[in-house]
Amino acid sequence: MHRSDSHYSIFHKLFQKLASTSLMSWLFSFAAHRVDQVFLRLSRGRITLTTILSGLPVIVLTTTGARSGLPRRLPVAYINDPLVPGQIGVVASNFGKPHHPAWYFNLKANPHAIGAIKGVSLEFLAHEAYGDEYERLWSCAEEVFMGYPIYQLRAEKRRIPILVLTPEDR
Repeated sequence: MHRSDSHYSIFHKLFQKLASTSLMSWLFSFAAHRVDQVFLRLSRGRITLTTILSGLPVIVLTTTGARSGLPRRLPVAYINDPLVPGQIGVVASNFGKPHHPAWYFNLKANPHAIGAIKGVSLEFLAHEAYGDEYERLWSCAEEVFMGYPIYQLRAEKRRIPILVLTPEDR
């Protein structure tokens, strides 16, 4: 199900616009996950500051490090797949930086992950979206967060990937 722009409050829209700027996305790339970890701890895994300020849904993604083999835990915004209930997409925008985020490489090397949404954990299997699946999910991503098209422009030659997380009990 797509979430239209009208889903967001004026505050959420203004915050998303601010978060899309070069300066603020640079700042958030270093600080957001750290602050979100505090909110997750205080709320027992149910809420992040990112969700409060931007309205974006967040999954706490635990991957296996591609090089280290160690668990890596990070809050990441997600989108629901409108055609496959329970399946979600995570956009590897890395705030528009010229390189993919580390969690992208972790999921490519080991596609099994654990994701917690509002404190409820599920095991997922990841694959990268291509073709029609990518186009459909990118369209959803643009509806969920107005910053993704700006991040794509900033990323220049790097096509921002979307990884699809499918619950493993399917």
